[in-house]
Amino acid sequence: MVGMATAEFGRAVRRWRDRMPPGTAGLPAGGHRRAAGLRREELALLAGISVDYVTRLEQGRAAHPSTQVVEALARALRLSETERAHLFRLAGLAPPGPETVPTHLTPGVQRLLDRLTGTPAAVYDATWTLLVANPPYAALMGDPSGWRGHQRNGVWRHFLGPGTRARHTPDSRRAFEAALVGDLRAAAARYPSDRSLRRLVAELRADSDRFAELWDSGAVGHHDAARKTIDHPHVGAVTLDCDVLTVAGSDLRIMLYTAEPGTEDAERLALLTVLGTQSLVG
Repeated sequence: MVGMATAEFGRAVRRWRDRMPPGTAGLPAGGHRRAAGLRREELALLAGISVDYVTRLEQGRAAHPSTQVVEALARALRLSETERAHLFRLAGLAPPGPETVPTHLTPGVQRLLDRLTGTPAAVYDATWTLLVANPPYAALMGDPSGWRGHQRNGVWRHFLGPGTRARHTPDSRRAFEAALVGDLRAAAARYPSDRSLRRLVAELRADSDRFAELWDSGAVGHHDAARKTIDHPHVGAVTLDCDVLTVAGSDLRIMLYTAEPGTEDAERLALLTVLGTQSLVG
């Protein structure tokens, strides 16, 4: 039975990959293609997993994919709620329920992201784990395609990882850290049964004295709109408005960066958008 389920999982992934035109995923459709759907390497790129693993999954040679992998595949393939639940069951997993942090991109959010071709945009879940970023965002903040596990979490990256390209004063850093911890605390209260979230908090408390201090002090805050200066390695400092939109009913956060029209910052942002598109095509 396990072998049959593994094979059916692979067939389902292949079926849904074949039906999805690359243009729908924001990928270039040029060049010689044997089929209208996504190539394996394109699905691997979108899902953030290796091409070899996609191949083994489709061929039924990889059993027991993790919840994170199944969620990433469902998101990359733009599955409906029903299809997503079916893919989880084929993997031998229970579809994430209301007690876990929502990570499913709704069709409306996906369409919004598709239309923001000239604006850096990214979607995060309630724990500030990056779910998807468009090419301008990757060009502005760094390519996240190679990030795995907690590397994709903004709280982890700030307290234990390399941080971001955003510039901070001592005051803005304190406010930013309090907001991150406050947001994570609120998510932990809303989703007390989410094991991944509990592991994240435990790791942060164990390995970051600053996080543990803020967490234990009951720091509150909310990561909201701000004006940020991004130190970019190629175009220099870019000052942008950063707005965070919350999607009602799905607890997703859409982060957008925009520049005041007619400024040098707008010109630099436009250049970064071109760089991001060229990187995607290349």
